[in-house]
Amino acid sequence: MEAFYFYTEGLTVGYEGVPLIQNIELRLKRGEILTLIGPNGAGKTTILKSIIRQLSPLSGVVYLDGKEIGSMSGKELSRKLSVVLTERVRPELMTCEDVVATGRYPYTGRFGVLSGEDRRIVRESMELVHIEELSDRDFTQTSDGQKQRVMLARAICQEPEIIVLDEPTSFLDMKYKLEFLSIIQNMSRTRNLSVIMSLHELDLAGRISDKIACVREDRIDRFGTPEEIFSEGYIQTLYRMTAGSYDERTGNLELEPVKGEPEVFVLSGGGTGTAVYRRLQREGTPFAAGILWENDLDYPSAKALAAEVVGVKAFCRIEESAVKRAKELIDQCSRVICTLDIKEMGELYGGFSELLEYAERQGK
Repeated sequence: MEAFYFYTEGLTVGYEGVPLIQNIELRLKRGEILTLIGPNGAGKTTILKSIIRQLSPLSGVVYLDGKEIGSMSGKELSRKLSVVLTERVRPELMTCEDVVATGRYPYTGRFGVLSGEDRRIVRESMELVHIEELSDRDFTQTSDGQKQRVMLARAICQEPEIIVLDEPTSFLDMKYKLEFLSIIQNMSRTRNLSVIMSLHELDLAGRISDKIACVREDRIDRFGTPEEIFSEGYIQTLYRMTAGSYDERTGNLELEPVKGEPEVFVLSGGGTGTAVYRRLQREGTPFAAGILWENDLDYPSAKALAAEVVGVKAFCRIEESAVKRAKELIDQCSRVICTLDIKEMGELYGGFSELLEYAERQGK
């Protein structure tokens, strides 16, 4: 266990003596990022609040740097661990810089007077999350996304060894989601900062995390690397998906396909067809797609949205049987959409030229 900076043993969490999640076993080394995923209401926030002592665990122990968190003084813990929760804070008459500066209180004297060094760390923390321009603005007059970045700066200002974040990207647009998580990842690498957080965005969790814990029903159902977690079909089981599909290999999330016999055949590949598949799905038009190699960029969306996909194994030549089936589908459909520049394609794509000519002869 000495290799782990943070770990839990037999941790059970819940409310008013009623267990919600039992026997939680989490392990994290210095500089690693651990992400909790799972359905809404599964208990991710309850786990985080129990880790940071906002809730008392029903049983079990949380260890930080070899010491039980429960035995640490508030000041000792605040010098090692900082927190960013989704709960909205509403400080009165405080600028954004004032809010960030509260992160220095574990290091100040009895009267909370900031030194020149404290001020430097406050400014550096604000620069790190790009909120220098908010320095003198009333915190209550900022957007949710700006507030989230201010609270991250406050947590960084605390100079922790581990940071706990609950849905940190919830109020951020795409630009700031990526920027926010890039800051977290960079700090884990350059400052050896350990991170525990919950995320709804599975694609981002798969990209940033060293370890992922899946919260399902009353337990941690899986714990491991993203490669170990995102196995085929697991995410749909974890989230009890009853509509649409999720492809663990690509992070591709699609709505339900349109039912019925295909009316359109989409001759596509190389990522050129996905937008067309989705447009046809929005229009309520069932379609077929092909010929697609199983490693093609279009294949996951086609598999999820098309009534039928004419596919071939990766890196293999197009067999005559695939061309024959594609022609049968073209016969059945009222029109053909080609998203490819057939003339630019090589010998391997000979079947595509044959299909295009076949569709043109039929006036489709």
